[in-house]
Amino acid sequence: MKTDQLISRLAADTPAQRSSPALRLGLAAAASCLLAGAAMMLSFGPRPDFAAAVATWRFDMKFAVTLTLAATAFLLLRRAIYPEGLEQAPFWTIFAAPAILLAAAAVELALLPASTWGVAAVGTNWWHCLALVPAFGLAPLAIGLWALRQGATTRPMLSGFLVGLFAGGVGATFYAANCPDDSPLFVLAWYPVGILALGLVGALAGRRMLRW
Repeated sequence: MKTDQLISRLAADTPAQRSSPALRLGLAAAASCLLAGAAMMLSFGPRPDFAAAVATWRFDMKFAVTLTLAATAFLLLRRAIYPEGLEQAPFWTIFAAPAILLAAAAVELALLPASTWGVAAVGTNWWHCLALVPAFGLAPLAIGLWALRQGATTRPMLSGFLVGLFAGGVGATFYAANCPDDSPLFVLAWYPVGILALGLVGALAGRRMLRW
């Protein structure tokens, strides 16, 4: 069967038939979050002052950024599992998380003396950030790629990149619970490195794994 014929047949499936890949993707996302959370709890656990930190805007900002990224990437992935589902996808939504982070960083720059900006950006735990964000995101990446294989994406590399962003958002969320550095400048400097690393791995893996 030719590719265009397969696309036509898949696109013509009934809603009940087409719900199966979306359901598997949802279950995969839930399972990957549970595994990433278990990895965090069994390794480093949440920071000792977690309960007190929740009452601060800088700590909460980290979760606003990471959860927004994971959610917007997941919504795009729900389109990616179907043939040509990404052709008219609202890719602008993926910029919501960076916008939140940039706004928080601007507030931080206004609040802190210029002499402390560098210290806030470097933080005390940057090497953990570079290691643990990708580490906690590995299970979501692998499970997400598996779930996407159950569909019929026509943009394998882009879809793999989106899986990586979702995995990065999940990994960064659980790392944020352990991370003692709450400054938006630290988050802006280091979190995207681990997240984009997973995005790159996802794109390369998607090009090989998600091709028809």
